[in-house]
Amino acid sequence: MPMPLLALPFPHIDPIAIEFGPFAIRWYALAYVAGIVLGWWYARRLAANEALWGGLRAPKPSDIDDMIVWAALGIVLGGRIGYVLFYDLEGYLQSPAEILTIWRGGMSFHGGLIGTAVAIALFARSRGLRLLSLFDVSAVVAPIGLFTGRVANFVNGELWGRPAPDLPWGVVFPRAGSIPRHPSQLYEAFAEGILLLVVMAVAVRLAGFRRPGLLTGIFACGYALARIVCEVFREPDEHLGFLFGSALGPLGGGVTMGQLLSLPLLLLGIALIWAASRRSRAVSARDASV
Repeated sequence: MPMPLLALPFPHIDPIAIEFGPFAIRWYALAYVAGIVLGWWYARRLAANEALWGGLRAPKPSDIDDMIVWAALGIVLGGRIGYVLFYDLEGYLQSPAEILTIWRGGMSFHGGLIGTAVAIALFARSRGLRLLSLFDVSAVVAPIGLFTGRVANFVNGELWGRPAPDLPWGVVFPRAGSIPRHPSQLYEAFAEGILLLVVMAVAVRLAGFRRPGLLTGIFACGYALARIVCEVFREPDEHLGFLFGSALGPLGGGVTMGQLLSLPLLLLGIALIWAASRRSRAVSARDASV
């Protein structure tokens, strides 16, 4: 079937970046490694900037070095387990060995978030560090990994967008038929990665880490809103479809799994911002009475 006039062919990108005989390193894995390494570098700079902490105890660079190992395990294990549980539990129960094939894609952000939170909580307890402060540092650097992860989704030709036959930049994905679609992976790379990274950089510059939990709340709200909006352009998983309806929109009554999982995150973000602001007002009132 000829390609529609208003369509971009999917760029031919070999998913394997480096290959040595039976050993292969995929772009998908390198994207995660790049996100973790760049996030570690940025987190060290934030921890070393005393002006951002306002007298609070900051984690030492060595703490960041160790925390990134815990966080990486939380990202990978939580992301994969979350995808299995949230998106295709029945399918993986039928073929349990497929759970280990991470290189084929299939990582859940919300699962990775839970896994990372658990890992950082255990790390904070082992070092006697303030948990919310570690969460705040992680929140500022997290969009880097989100950006590289979404680019990896595009390279893998997975998680494509909804049909857009008249869209000038619509992309025909190899495994999604001949209809041009929204490159929703790139939309998410921009909204959840670049845009959210800028928002978090401005927030940390204005507020620093002086209000534990504030930056985590801003990140949670920012990601949830970006994900909910981007899901409008993203094709829901075939085996799930739209939840509670037949289509996305006021008449269809449907939402996607990504939108549904983002709602509790949005509420959590609002609660964290409110709690951090309340603590800040209490400290200001106490200082004024001295």
